[in-house]
Amino acid sequence: MQQISVQTEPFDITAIQDELRAASPAIGALVSFVGLMRDINEGDSISSMTLEHYPGMTEKALEAIVTEAHERWDLIGSRVVHRVGKLQPQDPIVLVAVTSAHRGNAFQACEFIIDYLKSRAPFWKKESTPKGERWVDARHTDKAAEDRWVK
Repeated sequence: MQQISVQTEPFDITAIQDELRAASPAIGALVSFVGLMRDINEGDSISSMTLEHYPGMTEKALEAIVTEAHERWDLIGSRVVHRVGKLQPQDPIVLVAVTSAHRGNAFQACEFIIDYLKSRAPFWKKESTPKGERWVDARHTDKAAEDRWVK
């Protein structure tokens, strides 16, 4: 079971985990990552952030990332939820949840998905700071994290 969502609404982490866990009695591991909006970036305070995406293209990119994770590791299920629109500090932005029979596969796949998502998924972030709005550039650390997984 693979499921991708791009949405403006908040998501219920526990409900999503429960749904994944209930999918199969063979599940021995459920690993999840939740990314939250920070209130500071590059030394400036951030009052809000707007995430934009290209509908259709974004979902296709996320599906490709998750499919690759399922090809690399023995997974039972996965769920990726990414929010768009205006967010406030501490709002959950992204959830990656992965199930497998064993923890090693689940941990590696979850980390792989978030690393690839950060560098390959078409999202654009605009932060509101005391100095005004600014677009957020890609970080070199995101590219380095992606490069760890190159075969």
